[in-house]
Amino acid sequence: MQKTEQTFTTAVALKYDGEEAPTITATGEGSVAEEIIRIAKEAKVPLYENADLVALLSKLELGENIPEVLYKVIAEIIAFAYHIQNKVPEGFDKESGEMERKEKPIN
Repeated sequence: MQKTEQTFTTAVALKYDGEEAPTITATGEGSVAEEIIRIAKEAKVPLYENADLVALLSKLELGENIPEVLYKVIAEIIAFAYHIQNKVPEGFDKESGEMERKEKPIN
């Protein structure tokens, strides 16, 4: 008898408002994951495929912020998504390559 390996698509959607850490807005496997991906494509939301990252994120609850340990990798993905859409975050100066500071320095 031959074993057949069944693979399931898993998807996680994140929301990032530029203020707080990104939050989990949707997770699913199989047909639910395929629907998440379909909706994202329809809305022209950039997709990023990384099975290890999805495995970690899919363990989080809806509405939960991503853990600090993932900030850097998620920031790089968000930066890449901005880049491929030819967008820049609000407060970003293209000439200097720096973000506008929101907090004031203490004198």
